[in-house]
Amino acid sequence: MKELPPIGPNEALFLDFDGTLVDLAPRPEDVRVSDDLIVALSRLQDRLKGALAVVSGRPISQIDRFLAPLHLPAAGLHGLEHRHTVDADIVRTKPGPEIRALKGVVRNSGLLEKGVFLEDKGATVALHYRSVPAMEEAVVRLVSEALEALPALHIIRGKMVVEVKPFASDKGSAVRSFLEHEPFKGRKPIFIGDDVTDEDGIAAAQDAGGIGIKVGDGETCARYRLSDVAAVHDWLAGRTTVTET
Repeated sequence: MKELPPIGPNEALFLDFDGTLVDLAPRPEDVRVSDDLIVALSRLQDRLKGALAVVSGRPISQIDRFLAPLHLPAAGLHGLEHRHTVDADIVRTKPGPEIRALKGVVRNSGLLEKGVFLEDKGATVALHYRSVPAMEEAVVRLVSEALEALPALHIIRGKMVVEVKPFASDKGSAVRSFLEHEPFKGRKPIFIGDDVTDEDGIAAAQDAGGIGIKVGDGETCARYRLSDVAAVHDWLAGRTTVTET
């Protein structure tokens, strides 16, 4: 079985956040970032001359808060927000009328009183049911029915979460955009992610001649796999190699 060597100095590294850099939590604000992770990412940022970015469904402001004092290029809300370099301003897509209408439907549905958690991200919305898994069918049904009248939006099924976003952007388009700009331009991309939404980023990296790494179990187009968040931390710190799927 072929092994992927440690991260090279001429590569560009794209990292999902939840389920990749941090373990999942019942509520998004409950995740914990270890000091060792901050140290490893800081060293990689220097080694890659800045070609290290977080590509997440979270807003960039949350990524900055969790990784402080580290400041990285980032794509948030599946690419609806982006900051191509550490010094750039965040460019945001404004929430459209359809996503605002969906938020109203959710708030009036009664699901929030039953333990479903609404994460309002501005241009996207996520409904978390990790603490009430029996509500999955009701959440999916509500969103699916609402989207019949909101054709500019589409649903993304994740780990105990249903997210809705405009069709305009995904993690793959975010990676391709980074690769058009310094310091990522001309480098071999590596994308690491654990969820369905990360498959677009993995595919984009591999289509550009790079590498995709899947975290955890499940079907994937990635050619390599890491078992869990702890294994990601070990690989980022250079303590282990990645095995081909």
